[in-house]
Amino acid sequence: MSIVRAALVQTDWTGDKESMIVKHEEYAREAAKQGVQVICFQELFYGPYFCQVQDTQFYEYAEAVPGPVVERFQALARELNMVMVLPVYEDAGPGFLYNTAAVLDADGSYLGKYRKQHIPHVNGFWEKFYFRPGNGGYPVFDTAVGKVGVYICYDRHFPEGWRALGLNGAQIVFNPSATSRGLSQYLWSIEQPAAAVANEYYVGAINRVGIEPLGEDDFYGQSYFVDPEGNYVGDKGDPYKSELIVRDLDLDLITTVRNRWAFYRDRRPDAYDDLVRP
Repeated sequence: MSIVRAALVQTDWTGDKESMIVKHEEYAREAAKQGVQVICFQELFYGPYFCQVQDTQFYEYAEAVPGPVVERFQALARELNMVMVLPVYEDAGPGFLYNTAAVLDADGSYLGKYRKQHIPHVNGFWEKFYFRPGNGGYPVFDTAVGKVGVYICYDRHFPEGWRALGLNGAQIVFNPSATSRGLSQYLWSIEQPAAAVANEYYVGAINRVGIEPLGEDDFYGQSYFVDPEGNYVGDKGDPYKSELIVRDLDLDLITTVRNRWAFYRDRRPDAYDDLVRP
């Protein structure tokens, strides 16, 4: 399959979990009408971005993976014949909570999950209060549209995981995020294109929009796809409004770029020992 029609959803918080889930089901159905074959939602898609505060009440958003939310979207993926990436709050047992993305194939089967590896803990992003660091490596999932990887929000600041996903065969890597204005906004337009070029695959970068009750800064949207040459595929999403972003990705371009720039051939892992020292 050369051309893959892919979608990102950027949206605001509705105020409760069920209406947030329904909103994303509606986005998925609209995407299906537009011929979308793979879709990714934003970080912790069915809740607020509760990491702006530290409060144990938000542990109630965590559930098993697979669990009720994942199983609900398995049925929808099967109905719509669509690959889905679902960023959720995972409860893996008492005290074992993760920032996770479940990956579903177009037949509704559960392919596995990625757990966010790098966990920030700074003002407005108190994530270590809610999440353990991921322990499942950098899996790439063989889906109906190709090989799909996931790297979540703060992960994007760390080049090692991007490269691991490329080495594991990724053709499209989704980076679902909850990123507000402030220190990191200027990086939003730099890091993912650079990662796409360095690793020679497509990146789908997703961000929320709006101001949520738990914080003062607004999420600035501007979700986008970028190709292996570092070019945006179409325009970025709106900085303020909810939006379904649909783009066609030509996977043949990956081969073209990898034949032109042989970055994987010219790697020097024998010279990188210092990079993995504490």
